[in-house]
Amino acid sequence: MTSPFSAQNRPGLPPRLPTPPTGWPIGSYGTYEEAQRAVDFLAVEDFPVQDVTIVGVDLMLVERVTGKLTWGRVLATGAASGAWFGLFVGLLLTLFSNTEGVALGPVLVGLVTGVFFGLVFAAVGYGSARGKRDFQSASQLVAGRYDVLCQPSSAERGRDLLAKLAMRPTPS
Repeated sequence: MTSPFSAQNRPGLPPRLPTPPTGWPIGSYGTYEEAQRAVDFLAVEDFPVQDVTIVGVDLMLVERVTGKLTWGRVLATGAASGAWFGLFVGLLLTLFSNTEGVALGPVLVGLVTGVFFGLVFAAVGYGSARGKRDFQSASQLVAGRYDVLCQPSSAERGRDLLAKLAMRPTPS
């Protein structure tokens, strides 16, 4: 009996559960863009790209600081977030109300209530941090290098094609 999660039941599709990659390395690149360019080249050369996998190696989490947090920025963000949620709730209330036509009452009540609670929750959250994280940031998962793997049956041809690609000048 086979499992519904096994790759044998889904030919040509990636496995449903996390599994280590298989195949032989046919190229290694410093950026994802270069690895993607290599696979694009293989596709143009009629290589069976369904046998290819791009693997990020030496993963690192990069957090780039985008700005300083201030009370004004925190409260404005909280108010905007609360306004969206309140507007959504107000529109839902109007959909299920018994009044005819457009009823602005529930929308306005939802909007004002959302802004109020957004301000309160943002202020409480920022105030309780007591200056421990006074900045905004964006996180990104980045690899130190990107290996292109291929199934053994096509690996030699893949290496030969990528060697031809490496001899070409890189586009700017």
